[in-house]
Amino acid sequence: MQKYPASRDAAPSPALLSTPELNSAVWDRAAARLLAKMLGEFAYEEVVRPVPRSAGGDTYTLVLDDGGSLSFTARRGVYGSWRVAPDSIREASSEATEADAAAGTGDEAGTMAPGRDQVADSVPFSDPLLFLARARRLLDLDGATLGHLVRELTTTLTADARLDHGALSAAELADLGYAELEGHQTGHPWIVANKGRLGFSATDAARYTPEARTPVTLPWIAVSSRIAAYRGVSELADPGRLYAQELDPAVRESFSAVLRGRGLDPDGYYCLPVHPWQWDEWIVPLFAPAIAAGDIVPLHADPDLRLPQQSIRTFANLDRPDRHTVKLPLSILNTLVWRGLPTERTLAAPAVTGWVQGLRDNDPFLRDTCGVILLGEVASVTVEHPLYDHLPETPYQFKEILGAIWREPLLPRLAPGERARTLASLLHTDPRGRAFTAELVARSGLTPTVWLTRLFAALLPPLLHFLYRYGTVFSPHGENAIVVFDDHDVPVRLAIKDFVDDVNVSARPLPEHDTMPADVRSVLLTEEPAFLTQFIHSGLFTGVFRFLSPLCEEQLGIPESVFWSLVRAEILRHQARFPELKGRFEMFDMLTPRIERLCLNRNRLHLDGYRDRPERPHAAVHGTVPNPLHPST
Repeated sequence: MQKYPASRDAAPSPALLSTPELNSAVWDRAAARLLAKMLGEFAYEEVVRPVPRSAGGDTYTLVLDDGGSLSFTARRGVYGSWRVAPDSIREASSEATEADAAAGTGDEAGTMAPGRDQVADSVPFSDPLLFLARARRLLDLDGATLGHLVRELTTTLTADARLDHGALSAAELADLGYAELEGHQTGHPWIVANKGRLGFSATDAARYTPEARTPVTLPWIAVSSRIAAYRGVSELADPGRLYAQELDPAVRESFSAVLRGRGLDPDGYYCLPVHPWQWDEWIVPLFAPAIAAGDIVPLHADPDLRLPQQSIRTFANLDRPDRHTVKLPLSILNTLVWRGLPTERTLAAPAVTGWVQGLRDNDPFLRDTCGVILLGEVASVTVEHPLYDHLPETPYQFKEILGAIWREPLLPRLAPGERARTLASLLHTDPRGRAFTAELVARSGLTPTVWLTRLFAALLPPLLHFLYRYGTVFSPHGENAIVVFDDHDVPVRLAIKDFVDDVNVSARPLPEHDTMPADVRSVLLTEEPAFLTQFIHSGLFTGVFRFLSPLCEEQLGIPESVFWSLVRAEILRHQARFPELKGRFEMFDMLTPRIERLCLNRNRLHLDGYRDRPERPHAAVHGTVPNPLHPST
């Protein structure tokens, strides 16, 4: 178990103002990796189109705005993906590029003639920020987007440097607990600026981010029921039952004493924790009238140490793992959206939990065979802003400022000997280049092929059954999908979280939806069956397996074609188990020749940028890519 500072003071200490991770060696390594990721993901989304140096070769060239060019080696993979080698990226001068162009126009496939010795006329290049500046026209960036993107990439690099500075070996990571391991993850593998956290200062980032690995205590507030609403699953319908689980009697009494001391009735208030940054930056400035009127009353922190998880706004309780994980609005712009809590969806979270868990509890395959763990969002408090929530044209982040969701904790739901890790951890590689997955396979004693087969058998059947039987999908990306292992590090089952944000249902009516409560139906997003499969394709296959399969080829000796054949075999095995659902297999066809290419970086670069808008943005779609699960592929 990782050790943490004993201090429970939420205020930053002077030591946090030091920046030992910001040194040239660490920075340059992180920068080279980020540039390689940028080139690979921008090429995957066809934001840029690198040209092969020779037909069938693995060296590519990209001409920059100023006439210079970058060359690099890249491995092409499934879905048309690119895996760029960071140490292969080199810059050629504009004179060398012009000489190459004069030496020949290339063949019909668009390759460039090799011209003179490219290596002799080039130097290593590893600066992603300089690349942005020199490729802004190539990337079709407007000035506002470019300015914000430079900042977001710089803060992402700073976070990467902090991760590198305190990096552990794969063997050390394998011994960490679920919550502690989260602080060593490197973020979304697909989104380039994956740790922008716009709104945080350097001190905030050193205190409240996962890679800071610093537990905090959370302050609480009391909010009058005149402006707040509480919802809970049936066993927590009375908020007093939630507070009895979450707070010691002395803390509950002290909260009541604060209210009584101001002449207020504690029974007329709901209590909820708040993020210290959110209180200072958004709640006090925008809810000042409610604070002045006594509708919002500041309380003190409860004593439990909590650790921020990969989503930043979610906190696991370290002192009392049996208590709920708490999800709080945090109005920073990170990855694609502002990380607040939408009022309507927060209100509906317990009802969505009740419906989704009811499907599992009444289905022997999900309940007994799969043993899937659904970490329910069992209680919530929402606080509407009196103006913003009723102005439809107002940017959405002003409607997601104040509230809380309590989610069931994971550890009490594990069997003796089981341990859990997010799916994202399987993509991690330590400073010596050892993959975390390779470490787990070695510890299991199984062959890589058998271990991967067990992984797919743990992940896919519950996801496919929810899709085929109930027309319901989760978004099983690396953070939401949790792999449960036995005591030999063999994958055995799946845990899933984030229902209200990431559950979608079929827009085509199904009999299984007849029992869906009206409040659940009104809040869940719907998609046509042909697109509903995209949540598994994009969240799991493109968003995780696209990166895991080449890693397994490099470190486990499993060819990428074998990896995907194992995935396809698990899908076919599941279909053979439920022949009565043949019509659903055709309705929700996972094995089509091509799928739409969802793009997570194009949204930032070309669609929404950093502008305010009244609705949350979504991933862009750009063309199609071959589906590696189709037999012809």
